[in-house]
Amino acid sequence: MAVQQKQGAGFPELGPDRVLNLAEKALGVPCNNLFRPMNSYINRVFEIETRDRVRLVIKFYRPGRWTKEAILDEHRFLLDLAAEEIPVVAPCQLSGGGTLVEADNLLFAIFPKCGGRSVDEFTEDQWLQLGRLLGRVHAVGAAESAKNRIVMAPGRSTRDQLDFLIASSSVPADLKTPLQEAGLAIIGDIDPLFPASGMIRIHGDCHFSNIIHRPGESFYLIDFDDMAMGPPIQDIWMLLPGDASEAFVELDLFLEGYETFRPFDRRTLRLIEPLRAMRYIHYMAWCAHQVEGDGLTRAIDGFGSREYWQKEIADLVDQRQRIAEGPKSFGNML
Repeated sequence: MAVQQKQGAGFPELGPDRVLNLAEKALGVPCNNLFRPMNSYINRVFEIETRDRVRLVIKFYRPGRWTKEAILDEHRFLLDLAAEEIPVVAPCQLSGGGTLVEADNLLFAIFPKCGGRSVDEFTEDQWLQLGRLLGRVHAVGAAESAKNRIVMAPGRSTRDQLDFLIASSSVPADLKTPLQEAGLAIIGDIDPLFPASGMIRIHGDCHFSNIIHRPGESFYLIDFDDMAMGPPIQDIWMLLPGDASEAFVELDLFLEGYETFRPFDRRTLRLIEPLRAMRYIHYMAWCAHQVEGDGLTRAIDGFGSREYWQKEIADLVDQRQRIAEGPKSFGNML
């Protein structure tokens, strides 16, 4: 997706001198002059290098987007995963103790640089590997809670996102009521399907772009910005090719690998279409946050136009009908 990168109203100027000075103070070691901006829709991220040529990534969190406590929940999850030798990129322990620094009204962390390539299509063995990876992640995720992260339930997170949209200047005034009605109808239909007891720490935004492969090593799960308390199926459905009910082979292989480390409740496959509807609303709110954050950043062309909102409202109505029709057959999986 094309995105216009601007400094943004939420960020003060982050030039090389300022960033490298903050990095040196946090790390307790001198840095070289390497300063390379990296792509990020929300945060400000730069590649840096220590004097002994260790490549690192310094990440400045968008002010007001997460609380300090919420970021620390993310870091704790990553450190818990790394402690079990699960391939993730955990934050560095810094010279002042801890993983998060607050300076000049900014919150930032430093991570090892971890390169890799995306994989568009998985082999059968790779589906098994992915299943094992997510099974291990969720086994660790289930061991603790994250009290400061969103709970991925329609009546909570999705309702908050819908309320934000209705209050947003991004939605034309005469389309706010149709959008609200479509969103509330879906929330009312699907909220009873989400039992509170099934919520664990999850990645939250698990799709192809957030999985990289390092040749000779394994898959790495990256970008835990959207980490949440939610149902495990949320980290699975976006990986499946096409309609989940037609991805029997891939899903079966994935779950075979997953259940090596953790049982999977196949009844939650019925949550895929409700989660897709929640994703629609989440993505609309995400785009609106970017525009209202600096007035410039757009993840997609045409966002905010009448045509955009008319299509989104129609898609919500269609998705509600799809949910009402019930899941297509999952064979013997349910």
